Amino acid sequence: MNKGSLAVYKNKPALVKEDGEKITISVLGEKSGKNLLEETLKVREKDIELIHPGPLSGLKELDENLPAGDVESSWELLEGNSVPLKEFAELVYGAYTPKTAWAAFLLLKDGLYFTGNLSEIKPREKQQVENDIHKRLEKEREQNERALFLERLKTKKLNLPEDSRFLQDVEALAYGKSDKSRTLKDIGKSETPEEAHRLLLAVNYWTPFTNPHPSRFGLSLTSAKTPIHPPPYEDRIDLTHLRSYAVDNAWSADPDDAVSLDGPYLWVHVADPAASILAGSPADEEARSRGATLYLPEGAARMINESALPLFALGLDQTSPALSFKIELDDAGNITSVDICRSVVSVSRLTYDDVDKALRGEAEKVPPEDAALLSKLAEIAERNIRRREDLGAISINMPEIHITVAEETINIESVFSYKAAGMVRECMLLAGEAAAAWAVQKRLPFPYISQEIGDMPNLILPGFAGAYQMRRCMRPRQLGTKPGLHAGLGIDGYTQVTSPLRRYTDLLAHQQIRAVLRGETPLTEDEILVRLAAGEAAASAVVQAERASKMHWLTVFLSEKKGSVWDAVVLEKKSPRGQIIIPELGLETQTAFKGDVKPGDEIKVSVSSCKFPESEIHVVQQ
Repeated sequence: MNKGSLAVYKNKPALVKEDGEKITISVLGEKSGKNLLEETLKVREKDIELIHPGPLSGLKELDENLPAGDVESSWELLEGNSVPLKEFAELVYGAYTPKTAWAAFLLLKDGLYFTGNLSEIKPREKQQVENDIHKRLEKEREQNERALFLERLKTKKLNLPEDSRFLQDVEALAYGKSDKSRTLKDIGKSETPEEAHRLLLAVNYWTPFTNPHPSRFGLSLTSAKTPIHPPPYEDRIDLTHLRSYAVDNAWSADPDDAVSLDGPYLWVHVADPAASILAGSPADEEARSRGATLYLPEGAARMINESALPLFALGLDQTSPALSFKIELDDAGNITSVDICRSVVSVSRLTYDDVDKALRGEAEKVPPEDAALLSKLAEIAERNIRRREDLGAISINMPEIHITVAEETINIESVFSYKAAGMVRECMLLAGEAAAAWAVQKRLPFPYISQEIGDMPNLILPGFAGAYQMRRCMRPRQLGTKPGLHAGLGIDGYTQVTSPLRRYTDLLAHQQIRAVLRGETPLTEDEILVRLAAGEAAASAVVQAERASKMHWLTVFLSEKKGSVWDAVVLEKKSPRGQIIIPELGLETQTAFKGDVKPGDEIKVSVSSCKFPESEIHVVQQ
């Protein structure tokens, strides 16, 4: 190759400096100020393609006013023919020079009108060219429109809904469906869900009433899609003669447990969706992938299709199929015998308030005979609390709230500490303890729940501060196929079986119990472990989404109440800041303290600011 020849190296122009075993070339490299610097390289002959013999004094002259040429006429003239680069340059630009050779090479690489290689350049089909021209014009139009959109975005004055299409990547990031956003990158913002959320609020594309948190945890806002079939015919014990009660909050819409008494026996009746949802069925797999029903202030996304409620929820119809746990207790409240059967029950629905009034002798909806029976159930519950406390159970009572959102109205109400709620809780704990004992006796592979307690402080403070101390000492619960001590509950061998419409692990336990009752082969221990792991991982995402959603709605609620004053209790002090709780809101947060305060003290705080994207509520002590 002659010195001064023009070649192409990695689609860049290269000036041949010296021939030899390796060819010395010069290429344009990094920019220094406004000028491109030339870089000298040694390459093999096969690594470059000669496009003009030269002489070319320097590469910079190639960028000086490249000729326009007669591209379309040349494209039409070449129809059905092909030419090498030299003739191609002469046809399009009227001469073959280093500058026109480079222009011809660029025209070939552009690929709109021509295709091929340096030795054989030919025109593309007319339809291909027209299609690509249309695409390029559309792309150019889109780029121009996007540029105008970005200008409007800087001033936060968008044309909605027309500009919505440019915000799809921002919304996907805000919902956690993507981890990138071209728009945020273009305007120099960090590509995080919080920054995306902030932008969507700033341009009024979202309102504060958009809750992105369930989506960020990969959860659906609709209930399970797999339809649930009515239960097949089975031999069931008729227990409709028992007075059975499903007791829950007034807002509960999916009652799945009920209690009754029959002489010395406590009966706990539980909804029986496992009659239709068999292990490994599509409905079972969908329930496992969800882990639990997602309860949000906006509504519920159920683990099992909505069609299961009228079929299995207790008390929605005159009679209901159930899996019933017959539990015999001794005078100390210990379980002495357990029997489990498929049953038909007749259930009355009551609220906690209904039952508390009955227990106080103020019954309005509860007949006297029912009130007497409920009083006996309350006695069983109180005895069970004492029994568990003697075995080391830890009772942690912190304020709870119930939030509902409808038509951009947020309602927050404190969850009252009903005696009836404690009664139901203790009966359900007895059912879980009984089911675990039954499974152990049957040597049945089963999902058990255990928990350890960390080191407790020597002095437990009274009130919420003490509950906070104890909660911090509790270790996460463990699910497995071996029974173990649930130290937090004071139960040696425990599981959960009373919410199969709401929790997958309960449904799994029911499937194992029913396999034994039908005389079929239950799932193996390994199969249980695999299902437990999947269900618990999904349920963990549900819990996190519910917590994040609660904080979101509290943030929205309090954003309209900046400066409002609330009663708070100091939970922990790490000078000069510490943890507090606002009982009326069930809100735990941090603040800086004024003066000498200590855990357990009551103080007043006011809301100073709220940040929607981070769900942060800042309060200051008054």
